[in-house]
Amino acid sequence: MRTNPTGEGRSVRLLRVGEQVRHKLAEILMRGDVHDDVLSAHPVSVTEVRMSPDLRHAMVFVKPMLGREEAIVLKALRTNTAYLQSEIAKSINLKYAAKLRFELDESFDEGARIDALLNSPIVKRDLDDDDA
Repeated sequence: MRTNPTGEGRSVRLLRVGEQVRHKLAEILMRGDVHDDVLSAHPVSVTEVRMSPDLRHAMVFVKPMLGREEAIVLKALRTNTAYLQSEIAKSINLKYAAKLRFELDESFDEGARIDALLNSPIVKRDLDDDDA
């Protein structure tokens, strides 16, 4: 089977399956199918799913809305991993059910940090000097 690597080195198939898993997880969490008090009280955004090359493992990046109580939400997701894995396996036809691993998505925090750096007076002064 021929793979078409993307700029990141992942094949189109890995990206497609990752997106399918991400959409299904987001749908499950949005509908409130997981009977967990923490997850029903905290909306969660599934920002990215990275599949392993053999499609047996999925790294799921999540971010609780408003960034509140991230550790508690992450623990609740990890507690309900078996249920979420079974729901994914039922809806996405793969040879193996992917093992889900939940991690916090730090990209928003990193973006905010870089934005703050670019807006700092020292950097603005240096940028203004370059323009002159």
